[in-house]
Amino acid sequence: MFHLIEKTILGMAFLRMFSGSLEIFVALMFIKYNDIEKALVINSSLALVGPIILLLTTTIGLVGMAEKISITKIIWVFGGVACIIYGVKSN
Repeated sequence: MFHLIEKTILGMAFLRMFSGSLEIFVALMFIKYNDIEKALVINSSLALVGPIILLLTTTIGLVGMAEKISITKIIWVFGGVACIIYGVKSN
């Protein structure tokens, strides 16, 4: 009757809920301050959080699958994530 949720899934979900809540909080701060310069500063600091959450969530997921996936595939996944972050952040 009861369905147990894996700790890995809970960790990944918590990080995503934290990230989403932070995004909503920042949007409310934009409205509160009503200043473009402050909004840009807040937004720039938030831009650091996204890639960190992505890496942490991916790491938790891969650690949870460590016994099911080879080390080579884990390296490929992290390489792909690194390419995504590089592509998004490069000028």
